[in-house]
Amino acid sequence: MAADLTDFGNWLAVPSVVCLWIAVLLRAPGALRSPQQRGLWLAVATAAAAMTLNLPDVVAYAMRRDPGYAHTIGLVRNLIGVLSAGAVLYFVAAATRGRRLQLAAWVGTLGWLTALVALDAAAPAHGTHTMPPVGEPVPSLAYWLVLISAHLAANTICVFVCWRYGSRTESRGLALGLRLFGLGTALAGLFWFAYLLKALFDSTWAMPALPLMMNLHGLLRAAAILVPTLFTLRRSAADVATAWRLWPLWRDLVQVVPHVALGKPRAGRLLELLWPPVPRDMLVYRKVIETRDAILILGEYVAPGVPERARSHVAGTGIPEQRRTAAALACVLKEARQAKLAGLPQQVGETVGLELPAAIQPPAEGGDLADEARFLVDVAEAYGSPETTAFTP
Repeated sequence: MAADLTDFGNWLAVPSVVCLWIAVLLRAPGALRSPQQRGLWLAVATAAAAMTLNLPDVVAYAMRRDPGYAHTIGLVRNLIGVLSAGAVLYFVAAATRGRRLQLAAWVGTLGWLTALVALDAAAPAHGTHTMPPVGEPVPSLAYWLVLISAHLAANTICVFVCWRYGSRTESRGLALGLRLFGLGTALAGLFWFAYLLKALFDSTWAMPALPLMMNLHGLLRAAAILVPTLFTLRRSAADVATAWRLWPLWRDLVQVVPHVALGKPRAGRLLELLWPPVPRDMLVYRKVIETRDAILILGEYVAPGVPERARSHVAGTGIPEQRRTAAALACVLKEARQAKLAGLPQQVGETVGLELPAAIQPPAEGGDLADEARFLVDVAEAYGSPETTAFTP
């Protein structure tokens, strides 16, 4: 059972490192521009580097070459690990805006790194740094205690801060990211606590689970820094879906009142999404604003009594009550569009579009964009439905 656990943990090493590097590369542009994210990104990047040097195949290759090469790889791996612990402390300090903690993070990291190099140099000639199941730690017990203390201190503080702020923030993305990072850090803390038990009490019962703990920690940290990317992709996918569903209604309305469109419409729906005439993150916003502006202008071409007849027509079609407002507006828009195309004059004056019955007006400007987009999507779906097509005022 213990051997199977170790084998599974070792098998997970490569996927964990690959996921870490993918997350690091994807988040690099945004993280390096943001002081708040820089420490978190650096912590994950250095952890990825240390875990790369700790891959079973990398360790085996170093051992096969010569003791000096294995020693260099082991020392560099541990120094990068301490740098990762320092970056974790810096991330915590940045999150809490603690100037003293930021200074302590850098001073402590420098002290730990200096102590490790000095203890390594003072130790007898040795190969790779290791904590063997049987025998004394290499290069020395003091070296490993300094290394373990660096990781335990950083991980303990980080878990506390992630748990505290993750439960307080109102941002779902931030809360999820902090909890994932805190959980991964907690696994890393257990990893180093098991090493502390081995160093002080020669306890080996937890050793088979250590590869699994470390590699799960890598996956969780990769997931943590990818949370903003995943939320952005989710928002982008929702925007694309909304723009796709709004397009038929928007196209028909913009054809008769083209001046409401900020940019020249593309030839087709797919081209509009692949090559939008406005910045992509503004696509839904512009579609909603332009559609609403067109609705208000076409309201000036609504003949008297048409809105009431539209409501009566919709009520007799079996359309669910919660969608009747949108369906009625779709009926009115079809008639107003035809009137505009036919060159009929405006009905009352410039304000008639604002005086449509409240039940079939679009949401007022300044309201919630998501609510307005949902309402207009309902109008767009009703606009092409057989119930709307059958309406004759």
